[in-house]
Order: sequence, then structure tokens, then C-alpha cells
Amino acid sequence: MNQTSMSVSEFVLLCTIDSQKKSYTIVMLTLVYLVTLFGNFLVVLVIAMNPQLQKPMYVGIAALAIIDLVGSTNIIPKLIAVLSDWAAIPYGPCLLQMVLVLYLGGAEAFLLAFMACDRYVAVVHPLRYSTLVTKRTILAAGTLLYMVPAAFVLAMLIFITELSFCNTNILNYCFCDYSSLVKIACKEDPKYFLTLSVGSFVFGICPFVFILLSYARIAYAALKISSSDGKKKTLNTLTTHLLVVGLFNIPLVLSHLLTAIGVKLSTESYNTMIIVANIVPPMFNPIIYSFRNKEIRSSIQKLFKSAKF
Repeated sequence: MNQTSMSVSEFVLLCTIDSQKKSYTIVMLTLVYLVTLFGNFLVVLVIAMNPQLQKPMYVGIAALAIIDLVGSTNIIPKLIAVLSDWAAIPYGPCLLQMVLVLYLGGAEAFLLAFMACDRYVAVVHPLRYSTLVTKRTILAAGTLLYMVPAAFVLAMLIFITELSFCNTNILNYCFCDYSSLVKIACKEDPKYFLTLSVGSFVFGICPFVFILLSYARIAYAALKISSSDGKKKTLNTLTTHLLVVGLFNIPLVLSHLLTAIGVKLSTESYNTMIIVANIVPPMFNPIIYSFRNKEIRSSIQKLFKSAKF
């Protein structure tokens, strides 16, 4: 059947949530957003103000907090607007939201892998840490961290701008998503999904496997430490990072796994899972680091004591 392309100036986001639950969802989203902003801003502020925390591991934590701040601001306010029946989003802002989702997801995956690498060197090769982790290696890692996701997102953006849309401008999703845009295009060219699959492998599977292997080696090295305090501190750092990695990966992996094994989720259940996967980790990351990291916790306490004084 012939399809006639249409000029699209805006998209309509169809986020299927039970109408009776929308008001509660909006309240919860607002609270989550405020907690996310406060927690991540506090972590960035504390690390920036304390020279003793300006080390590779803490710089990574600050970078993660910045990614979470930008990512939450990119998704939650528009999500609240969609649930408040302001579902239309102009073409340009929609593409910007999509680009930020892809870029920040890739950057965070690489950042978590870099943080795992930093802990690996610190635990397995402690005497060589200062020679291996230098300003040059940190600069190289930072360049890789930001340039590789940027190159991937640029390719995805070029593909999207090539698309023409037919019959509808409704996206069956809660925010502007690459797959949803491709699905309403006049022609579903396999190359668009192939690029997404390659990106999922490079920014999803590869960093996740690398992190698990690194932490397995760190755990093995930690168990061989004779000092009980040293062993406890290393394992505490390990579990902190694993909690963050788990929050980032498990919800998304679970949603894809359920689909792959044939479990049919309702549209509302799937949307709820995607919302949780995108908004909960940025809220919990600063809480995890604040409560489980002694240096950050003590710096926050000092900050509040000085502010109170």
C-alpha cells in the first residue's frame, strides 16, 4: 500500500498509565525529581569544595552525579507534563530529548566501566596506582568517555533526520525514543535497528561484562588481604559500586529479557518499568555514595555543620 509522507512539526507522547493513578504518579515523580536534584547537587558541591576528594574515584562520582542531574531534568519534567495531558512535544525538543537519552546512557555505561577500572588498579596493583592512573590516562579516559558516545549519537541523529513519517505522529512511549521514532516512519529500514543493536552491544553488554570481570578480580584480591579493616574497606567500596551498576543495568536488562523469553507485559506495566528504570537510579546513586562512603559522608556532615553555624 502506498504511503504518503506527512510534514511533522510535533509528536504526541502516548504514555499509558491508569487515569486513577496519574495524580499519584505525578506527585511521586515530583518528589523523586526534587530528591534527585538535591542529592546529586550536594554530591557535586561537596566533591568540588573538598580538595581531598578531588581524586579519580571521586571525580567519577561527581561526573556520575552530573549525568544523573542532566538525565533526570531531560526526562522527568516532560514526563510530568505528559501525564498532565500536555502530551505534544515539538520536533526539535523531541530530537534533543532522544539525543540526550542516548548520549547520557552511553556516557554513564563507560563511566561506570572507568570507575571499575580505577578500583581494579587501586586494589590489584596498589603500588603501581600512581604510575598507571596519571593525569594523561585520566584525560584519555575522559576523551573516550565523551567522544565515543557522541560519535554514536551523531550517527543515530543523522538516521533520524533521514526519516519521513506517514499517517501518524503518535509515539507509543513516555518520552522521545529512537525505536519509537523509527517504528512510525514510512519505511522500517533494517539498518536503523542494526545501528541500535550495535550501540546496545558497545554501550550495554561490553561495559557490563567488563565491570563484572573487574569486580570479580577485585573481590578475589580483597579476600586475600590479611588486614580485616583493609578487607572490609575494599569489600565496602566494591558493594557500593555494584549497587550503582545494578541500579543502572538490571531494570533495563530485565525489561528486554522478559520480552525476549516471551513474557507479554501490558503497555502500562512496560511503561511503569521503563519509568522506574530511568528515574530511580539517579535518585539512589547519591544516597548510596553518601551513606556507604565515609569520606563523602563526613564531608557532607561538615558542610551542614558549617552552614548551621
